[in-house]
Amino acid sequence: MVKTKNTPAKSKFSIFRQICNLIPGYFVTQVAKEVGIEEKCRTFSPWSHVCAMIYGQLSHAQSLNDLCDALTLQEGALHSIRGAVPPSRNGLSYANRERSAQFAETLYWKVQAHYKALEPGFGPGHGKRNYAHRFKSRVHLVDATTIQLVANCMGWAQHRRAKAGIKCHCRLNLQTYLPSFALIDTAAEHENTRAVEVCAGLNAGEIAVMDKGYTDFDHMHQLTGRGVFWVIRAKESLKYDVVRPQSQPSGKILKDEIIRFHYYNAKQSYPTELRRVEALVEVDGKEVVMAFLTNSFQWQPQSVADLYRCRWQIELFFKSLKQDLQVADFVGYSANAIRWQIWTALLVHLLMRFLAWKSQWTSHFGRVFTLLRAAAWRRLDLMSLLKLYGTAGRTTRWRSRPEQAYLPGF
Repeated sequence: MVKTKNTPAKSKFSIFRQICNLIPGYFVTQVAKEVGIEEKCRTFSPWSHVCAMIYGQLSHAQSLNDLCDALTLQEGALHSIRGAVPPSRNGLSYANRERSAQFAETLYWKVQAHYKALEPGFGPGHGKRNYAHRFKSRVHLVDATTIQLVANCMGWAQHRRAKAGIKCHCRLNLQTYLPSFALIDTAAEHENTRAVEVCAGLNAGEIAVMDKGYTDFDHMHQLTGRGVFWVIRAKESLKYDVVRPQSQPSGKILKDEIIRFHYYNAKQSYPTELRRVEALVEVDGKEVVMAFLTNSFQWQPQSVADLYRCRWQIELFFKSLKQDLQVADFVGYSANAIRWQIWTALLVHLLMRFLAWKSQWTSHFGRVFTLLRAAAWRRLDLMSLLKLYGTAGRTTRWRSRPEQAYLPGF
């Protein structure tokens, strides 16, 4: 056996310290003053709180005891990270319950803006090619994901008799693969009740691709008036009248027509014409007929279908968030504690994205979390570690031998 990879360079600092240092130190102090939680902090500082929650995400801590015990065992190494101290079980529980989660939310957007300004190539350089690559305007993917909670412990999130959950509404920028808006609410709220808030930041000329759960024709008419283009999947129960065909069917495009709504209430909500495209779309290896609605009359019908196919990228974003981070087991039961943990998960996801881009990581993105989780307290150079393990080709190469040959019948 011949080993073709070297060992990562040593460092004076732990991997976890280098990850935490990616957040400028004065950001936490500034945000704490803005939100107004600095006066409430005594022995457990906002910076110690942030470090503890980041480690909880990185280590997949399942309870307060797991998190607090692990940090107490590494008290010396933790204290070297700008004076952070390990929390007590009651202290961390109280902080998650009483300190506003607006702090974690504001910190996330501040760090994201900092990375974009520091490294202009960070966002667009995510390397994910999609079906909308020919569109020059910004494309935003709008969807929501539900995170299941324990009904008998979190009654505030109960939306059915024996079910409780929280819903994360997100607007993902397709070009940067980074959230441009996120809203955390209970699962009892339907998607279309939050459509106005999620799409409030869209500018004229930009494109919104929405799941059919966000169907709200009053809101869509407002977007059209603002000059925002949108694509949404049509519901099967939609009643409409065909005004005229837009183009002749060809290839996988079955219908392309200009329509008006049939019923009075729908006409009042959206009084003008819109476009309906029916196409064959491949789903799980099979072609399925899907119908889409849009307010653009200039695009090719295949472009409308391709735009909606790009919506799958936000599903992959949610999948990465749920699999790679800790948003299944929560260390608090209050609504504020749940929001703290979800916003911290988004922050850690952003840090990992930045590290993967900085180190030119070419392997599967989920391996970044696994690698750094295993080496959290090792004193290794972070970039050297990522560059060493980031390429799948730099693995152990086995030298073949005659006795390894397989000859049938011998």
